[in-house]
Amino acid sequence: MRQIDELAGIIARHVPADGMHASILPRLSLIRSCRPTEAVPALYRPSLCIIAQGRKQVELGGRSYVYDPAKYLAVSVDLPLVGSILDASPERPYLCLALDIDLQGLSDLMLQNAPAPAVEPAGPALGVSEVEPGLLDAALRLARLLDAPADAPALAPLAEREILYRLLSGAQAPMIRHIANAESRLAKVSRAISWLRRNYAHPVSVERLAADVGMSPSSFHSHFKAATTLSPLQYRTRVRLQEARRMMVAEAMDAASAGFAVGYESPSQFSRDYSRLYGAPPLKDASRLRGSPDYGLVV
Repeated sequence: MRQIDELAGIIARHVPADGMHASILPRLSLIRSCRPTEAVPALYRPSLCIIAQGRKQVELGGRSYVYDPAKYLAVSVDLPLVGSILDASPERPYLCLALDIDLQGLSDLMLQNAPAPAVEPAGPALGVSEVEPGLLDAALRLARLLDAPADAPALAPLAEREILYRLLSGAQAPMIRHIANAESRLAKVSRAISWLRRNYAHPVSVERLAADVGMSPSSFHSHFKAATTLSPLQYRTRVRLQEARRMMVAEAMDAASAGFAVGYESPSQFSRDYSRLYGAPPLKDASRLRGSPDYGLVV
């Protein structure tokens, strides 16, 4: 049996229903869909996504990235992507493995094995590359532990470590290395993003945020936009709107309350920003999403 077919079989056994599902392994999620989906905006965490069956597209800043069983997606900072499953059917569902990147483990591995590159990449903080045999083999061994939970505590860290090693030595190595280098511009942008995600409902001074991560305001703005395609304030708006959307869908919160909860002082401004991003007013969009299976399929 081909490795990719074995991986598809493992995922299919452990996710009998459509959706995104946590696994017994802390950083590993499994995704299944029996049909193509509409484009769904979402914030993606630093992660590795390997598709075992089907095809997916994500968009960032007007550029599309398509990946399938021959290619993997690597995301190095929290990014506002728009994702849509392109190929899926009840007979051959979309099946995907998503592994959150352990930044501490990556840093430790880099200190031991991977010298930092001289030139820092300047483009968006994600990439799509061919799945190398070593990476697929390590991912498959990690997935096999879902069928051997007693072995997982001892062996899963070893498989994850190898996956990180393969990323550090693969096509996306320049990007991956820099998120583990605390002094790189990408790592500094990542720290600013983490602050924005924790404090999205509060006022923010971009100048203060730049100073906190050790960058000049102009350099910070330039590198933040290069990594995310958004300015820091635009990024905060995306985080606010996504969280408000979650509150309305998952907690049945009304639009005005959700807007205030995420930091908006003007309901009309919240409605305008929301409609601009999601294509419909808040309550109409939330009502539609409650009945849509696409909402949980973000990877």
